[in-house]
Amino acid sequence: MTYIEPAPLQHESPLESMKQRFNEAFKLLNISPEMYDILMVPRKQVVVGLPVTMDDGSVKVFEGIRVVHSTILGPSKGGIRFDPDVNMDEVKALAAWMTWKCAVVDIPYGGAKGGIRCNPREMSTGEIERLMRAYTGAMLDVFGPDRDIPAPDMGTSEREMAWLMDEYSKSYGMTVNAVVTGKPLVLGGSLGRKEATGRGVMTASISAMEKLRINPYRATAAVQGFGNVGSHAAALLQERGVKVLGISDVTGAYYNENGIDILKAMRYRDQHKGLLEGYSEATKITNEELLTLPVDLLVPAAKEDVITDDNAGGIQAKLIVEGANGPTSASADEIINEKGILVVPDILANAGGVTVSYFEWVQNRIGYKWTLDRINRRSDRIMKDAFDRVYNTSQEYKVPMRIAAYMVAMKKVADTYKFRGGY
Repeated sequence: MTYIEPAPLQHESPLESMKQRFNEAFKLLNISPEMYDILMVPRKQVVVGLPVTMDDGSVKVFEGIRVVHSTILGPSKGGIRFDPDVNMDEVKALAAWMTWKCAVVDIPYGGAKGGIRCNPREMSTGEIERLMRAYTGAMLDVFGPDRDIPAPDMGTSEREMAWLMDEYSKSYGMTVNAVVTGKPLVLGGSLGRKEATGRGVMTASISAMEKLRINPYRATAAVQGFGNVGSHAAALLQERGVKVLGISDVTGAYYNENGIDILKAMRYRDQHKGLLEGYSEATKITNEELLTLPVDLLVPAAKEDVITDDNAGGIQAKLIVEGANGPTSASADEIINEKGILVVPDILANAGGVTVSYFEWVQNRIGYKWTLDRINRRSDRIMKDAFDRVYNTSQEYKVPMRIAAYMVAMKKVADTYKFRGGY
């Protein structure tokens, strides 16, 4: 099981936060009021009961959810998370974010999200496999390489995606590797996928530093969350000269004023069950202290709502680049904007993952693998172009980049719907 990134308790509904930003952007767009529900209301919401035989012989029923928010731009795309806190509002918000994320980087996908309410840390490998296969079987009429394409999310990994692909393929009597992304390389996974989201965060960070005239070789950063996204973002930022002073996980935060050797910290984590507990080359501080460190760049790369109106006032960073989905609550936006902090929002900053997932799907469809260099060059170009579109919209309308990102995404979906025609 891959490391599951921790997060504090949520103070606000992710769905309400998404709607608040959506409403603000919608008012600024010159599109018809009738388009509101078309853009907001999910196309499909599926809830299933999944009876699974546990290792002790008992049968436990889990609740599985899949929300397809939009298919206007193309087949829907979105991860599957295994987590005790999975609920419909969260999944609806994440599905909508996926729609905006795909639109803002201009790839032909709609948004979806799925989840199962469970605690994989308390389950055996066999129990998790049976649960994943049961979920796949229940979603056979939802999933499909031209309908809805899942991927890993919190609590799942390439292992679960391999099981999903196998179960789906068995049902159709042939190998269908394009039904899911984030697979192992030997099953049609793409080079560069593991570090793709972190790489996108790095590209967005460097692009923003250029606008703020911050020299990366003189810049400092703190990365909240040291899972797949946060650790790769930190390592790639360090490669480009940024000094990472703080990192964190569920065991706490770790600070070194002279900079942390990120690759060494990643090796330590991997050798200690995915945890930084006991890491001795930095001073242990709290996660709250890490968020308020006097750094140039803050990367929240954990879960939703880690920056709220309770702690936003204490943030000293000049730039926030959101590696996680929804790390900043809507109530914190005003405080951050008043402080003059530039925020590169989640639907732009962490879109590197879905971009390379799209590359994986394309490679599966054409039956040809690209080199890592080609993948990185193409993903960097897509992220840079998307950043420039959002930044320019932000300047034109004099709105924060978060609202500008929503405007870019919503306009693309609305224009596409108009040309396709409704009924």
